[in-house]
Amino acid sequence: MLPLSVAIVCKNNESTIARTLESVKPLAAEIVAVDSGSTDRTIEILKSFDARVVRSPWLGFVATKQKSLEACTQPWVLALDSDESLLPTLAQSVARVLGSPSDGVDGFWMNRKVYYDDRPLNFAWQPEWRLRLVRRERASWTGLDPHDRMELRESPGGVVPRTEKLRGDMRHDSIAGFSEFLVKQASHARTMAISMKAEGHKGSVLKLLTSPVGAFVKQAVFKQSWRDGWPGVLAAASTAAGTLMKHAILIELNRRKVR
Repeated sequence: MLPLSVAIVCKNNESTIARTLESVKPLAAEIVAVDSGSTDRTIEILKSFDARVVRSPWLGFVATKQKSLEACTQPWVLALDSDESLLPTLAQSVARVLGSPSDGVDGFWMNRKVYYDDRPLNFAWQPEWRLRLVRRERASWTGLDPHDRMELRESPGGVVPRTEKLRGDMRHDSIAGFSEFLVKQASHARTMAISMKAEGHKGSVLKLLTSPVGAFVKQAVFKQSWRDGWPGVLAAASTAAGTLMKHAILIELNRRKVR
């Protein structure tokens, strides 16, 4: 076992979490899962992999992931969502760098690739580098819900943390179907709009009109998501829809004072 804790947050993820656990079980000294009230087989699956389950109310994306990080005990932490898993090349990269860790590196970036119908989208959202493998004492979660991000702190002596990129991909099973994905996008759009309002953002009709178009063009043209076939086109459209909903909700929150 490597000096590694795997930190997961979950709720009713029986369809994806076994793949997550299978991909890290050979690597981790411990698996810690913060569960926010699963009623399906998620807890049963976690226990079958000897995961330590921490039960907690949902605190928001950033706070819940921070709680999972703080529950870990090993020097290194790999943070995964319950629909993410390490593909073999990435798992080998993790084993290599933690098998003889460098004193000068505090974190590693992993490229996340969305899968749809058991196939990767090689262009939509690519590349999507995420800092997920970190020295526990240097790391914390930050960002605006639902767009959380891992950050590394300077050492007490003021040394800036150093990071590297790992070979291989992290599989992201976030799209079971585009109808469900759009529902998820709507929920995330509202959460993001609430976070933006709390930060003082007012929203504007101009952004409502232009940002969705920009989001679609970025994916379909610059990322060339069309090369993924019709799923890539729908991925671009879903990104545009999420952006549209975010700005529409932000305008409503500010103008009607809706919480």
